[in-house]
Amino acid sequence: MSGRVEIRNLSKVFARPGSDETLQALDNISLDIRPGEFVALLGASGCGKSTLLRIIAGLEVPTTGEALFNGDRICGPSPKRGLVFQEHSLFAWLTVRQNIEFALKTSRQYHDKKCEIDKWLELAGLTEFAGNYPHQLSGGMRQRAALVRALAVSPDVLLLDEPLGALDSFTRMNLQDELVRLWQERGNTMIMVTHDIDEAIYLSQRIVIMSPRPGRVSRIIEVPRSYPRNRASGDFTVLRNEILKLMDFAQEQQYDYVI
Repeated sequence: MSGRVEIRNLSKVFARPGSDETLQALDNISLDIRPGEFVALLGASGCGKSTLLRIIAGLEVPTTGEALFNGDRICGPSPKRGLVFQEHSLFAWLTVRQNIEFALKTSRQYHDKKCEIDKWLELAGLTEFAGNYPHQLSGGMRQRAALVRALAVSPDVLLLDEPLGALDSFTRMNLQDELVRLWQERGNTMIMVTHDIDEAIYLSQRIVIMSPRPGRVSRIIEVPRSYPRNRASGDFTVLRNEILKLMDFAQEQQYDYVI
């Protein structure tokens, strides 16, 4: 229950509204994400991370190049590639349970998987809140509900667009642990957009560092550490400092080019 994602010489150019000018978001990206892998896309705001994620989700079309899922060109959205946004995106008029049921119904999996809903609620620690509406939940609970709603349809790939970015630091760290646990439990391929270096190190097996716009793959870093990880360890600090230097170098290179 995991999928392979391949990006081949992919570029994306947007037209500027009311102008003949264009904006290049991505430039000649090539990337191979293995089945069951947890990969973080790391870079400054505006470097095209979310655009690349939306292309993998099938919500955007590349200008040149291609994105492949299990060897087939991505031509549109699919329940096999779930997407979780920074905002929880739960339906306000549905309870937690009904939100999960809705996801199963729209993916035509309800009759086969309705018996698993209680298990998902238990896994997310939401059993006693199953009948609550989103406005009755804390921010962390809402985002947890959004995660299990996406996972309940058994996607081969789960795409995460800064899903923890709006949370306070303590809730965010707790949900990072929850995300690792759910990933290890289900074995999905995970691709997560973040601008938080510590989050990328704590969660992922590989970190793809993207340059400022137009986004390019600046460096790919293996994170050879088992789980759970220790944020206070010396290895963690060394890797964080290495990434900081790499990202500063990428910025300096861009400024030299512009001048």
